[in-house]
Amino acid sequence: METVLQVKNLTKRFRNLVAVDNLELTVNRGDIFGFLGPNGAGKSTTIRMMLSLIYPDTGEVLLFGKPLKKNFKEVLKNVGAIVEKPDFYLYLSAFKNLEILAKLYGISPSKKQIMENLELVGLEKRYKSKVKTFSHGMKQRLGIAQALLHDPELIILDEPTSGLDPHGMKEVRDLITRLARDKGKTIFLSSHLLNEIELIANRMVIINKGKTVIEGNVSDLLDKSNADYVFALEDINKGIKVLTDLNYAAGIDFEVQRDEVIVKSKRIPVQELNKIFIQNNVDVLSFFPRRTLEEYFLSITQESTK
Repeated sequence: METVLQVKNLTKRFRNLVAVDNLELTVNRGDIFGFLGPNGAGKSTTIRMMLSLIYPDTGEVLLFGKPLKKNFKEVLKNVGAIVEKPDFYLYLSAFKNLEILAKLYGISPSKKQIMENLELVGLEKRYKSKVKTFSHGMKQRLGIAQALLHDPELIILDEPTSGLDPHGMKEVRDLITRLARDKGKTIFLSSHLLNEIELIANRMVIINKGKTVIEGNVSDLLDKSNADYVFALEDINKGIKVLTDLNYAAGIDFEVQRDEVIVKSKRIPVQELNKIFIQNNVDVLSFFPRRTLEEYFLSITQESTK
């Protein structure tokens, strides 16, 4: 398996603060790689070192198998990134912004190429609109279009869903999935939103206080068989009745939160419970494991501080 990004013993100090402490991680081609940690864990500092925006005190970054320090002009041509929030000329159109930014990159894409990027992020119908009229989620997607202008192999995204509402988060999440699945991009996704990483990443690393806590495949690190499951139901009252009847028969333990029910009992497999809802004419909008990653993260980071 080809390694696209490798961090070796990376350390960065700011006076008495050790922001990144002998950090190690490996990203393979085709990964959606989750870079997890609480605010202040050293994520943004690490990303800045990956992009040569700041330099490490010790250690090194390798991109496409080559040391970044000696080959930064060559290797960064294949990297697109959003660090923190993207900035644009608010009184210019989405199209004009991308045209100007492309020139700053030293490239001259055709109108067709710019429109293809806007279509990819779902903004082709607003290409003439001034960016000041865009929602926060639309600006985030335009930022991803900007990062794609030079058709990079690796895309580094620093908290791309920060500040978005649930709808905006889903749009960005779906876009990231399409970029990896349909365009063959490798995605390095930094976030403190643990459930977001659980939904889309195949591999991840958790860091705390600048150190690697654990790294591996999401499916290997998380045992979803022990998770509580959240069911979003079309008719919550009808679903509660089904679960109440099951509670008497099989000891189903559940709680209700707005239009969702959280099933805690493991007596009935989740797939079987889904069938029971359907058989009782309860439409299931979605079901997913509740938070396993968050509890896992908390347990791991607490252990790392003992």
